[in-house]
Amino acid sequence: MADTKFSQPVMGRRTFVGGALATSALAALAGCGGGGDKAGSGDTAAPAGDNVMSFYLSEPAFIDPYNAQENQGTAVVVAVFDGLMEWDWDKGSAVPACAAEAPTVSEDGRVYTFKLREGMKFHNGDPVDAESFVRGWKRVASPDMDTPSDICYHLAPVAGYAEFNAGETDEFTGLKAVDDLTFEVTLTDPMADFPAVCCHPGLAPVPQCAIDDPKSFLEKPIGNGPFMMTDAWKHNQYIDLAKFDDYYGDAPKIDGVYMSIQKDPQTAFNEFQAGSIDFAAIPSGKIKETVEKYGESEDGFTSTPGKQVLLGTELSTYFLIPGPNDPVLADSKVRRAVSLAINRQNIVDTLFEGSRMPATSIMPTTIDDSEENVWEDCRYDPEAAGKLLDEAGYPADASGKRGVEITLNYNSDGDHGDLMSAVQLDLEAVGITVTQASVEWATYLTQLSDGDFSLGRLGWTADYPTMDNFLYPNFFTGADNNYEEYSNPEMDQAMLDARQIQDDEERKAACRKICATIGKDMPVIPIMFYAHNYVGSERLKSFMYDAQTKPWFQTAELA
Repeated sequence: MADTKFSQPVMGRRTFVGGALATSALAALAGCGGGGDKAGSGDTAAPAGDNVMSFYLSEPAFIDPYNAQENQGTAVVVAVFDGLMEWDWDKGSAVPACAAEAPTVSEDGRVYTFKLREGMKFHNGDPVDAESFVRGWKRVASPDMDTPSDICYHLAPVAGYAEFNAGETDEFTGLKAVDDLTFEVTLTDPMADFPAVCCHPGLAPVPQCAIDDPKSFLEKPIGNGPFMMTDAWKHNQYIDLAKFDDYYGDAPKIDGVYMSIQKDPQTAFNEFQAGSIDFAAIPSGKIKETVEKYGESEDGFTSTPGKQVLLGTELSTYFLIPGPNDPVLADSKVRRAVSLAINRQNIVDTLFEGSRMPATSIMPTTIDDSEENVWEDCRYDPEAAGKLLDEAGYPADASGKRGVEITLNYNSDGDHGDLMSAVQLDLEAVGITVTQASVEWATYLTQLSDGDFSLGRLGWTADYPTMDNFLYPNFFTGADNNYEEYSNPEMDQAMLDARQIQDDEERKAACRKICATIGKDMPVIPIMFYAHNYVGSERLKSFMYDAQTKPWFQTAELA
């Protein structure tokens, strides 16, 4: 889910795809949502019906599950589609959704067999069967989509993925519909966290029409979830969802969700205050006054009348990424100096009113709070930064300047400017010359993909709450979110080995060692761990927005 392509806009990959910095849920990926190419006017059609929830959204990148890469689009996908498994926050594990029960696993740990529930239907009446899962997963991995998926790496552990994704064969050998209600997945190697992988919203089934008419499906996907689209996506205006009466699970308590696409958090917040939106992000600098007015949620994730502000800690990290072609940042001493020069505590205290935590590494403490994950150079020590710059060959002149020039690159359609200005002041204080360059989200993504940036920003929201999900997507050689192009063959092998460890504690211990080793190279520069900054209306009797930035529309109730 997670602000990159999983870009969290400070509002969400899910890797935070570019939205608003003030809206913590929309990086990542994680790693963790997204800005669009145009801003909505706010003059959108009004939701119909007293039992319809109005939900703030930035313009998504995709609402088709095959490319559910950021929080904005994923909010739509989780309402419209159900996958095999879903994450149970009370149990802290993956539990069956479309699967009738937990999967059986072969003795060698490579073959997962899922038995599906009977009687499930898509919104067009087609049956949800094993073949529909094969079809949906193949779309995610297919090289033939007009826009290749940015989440296909989730299927990399499945046998035959590499050959299918490369276009060398039409067969994806690791996926098999044994019969209508039996879906079999064969992995190349054992992976203990695979049931958690199956919770990813992009790994959903799709009907045959997704293949027959892919362009229409992009604009009005037909799913199997508790809500269905009433009309095609009205870009930069709204997305309208209605309850699906033939849903296999517990029927939603609301009749629909009206997703109001707004140009920025401030505009959405104004609409919230006017009573036309039920759930919105709180803009920077307004958290405390909003808490005073609307009250704070008891658990940080559930909005109820009088306790409407959500400040719960998210499974996500905001970080800077050195450009792979920047000659200055190619030196690890310079990267470490940049990290040491940044006053993270000041950033979270001044810009986010103390509601967030300074990042101590890429690994959020909500995922794993071991001190082994702490990166030494994530502390604030400008003196040590200066010494490292000296060692790197950039001594300060009489004016204090070091002849080091860095450009801060970021997307303009999010509230990132204030944070970048704070970083700029910190870096200039140690003699680094800094400029800023911001562009629209779509252009920024192109810059990231082309390596055409100096020091960029991203976020990562967990696709599923495991340590591996913060390591593999961001640091494995060639991984989709590895825009810095970090490559360490030893760590690559360590990550693959850790995936095979069946014992949870042993696997975590292995991941901690990997995280610590990567931190010594400082391939990215963590800034802060995200926290919610959302507010619900008094109309919401109960609404949960979880630590993974997933809205639980299915269980929402209106007063």
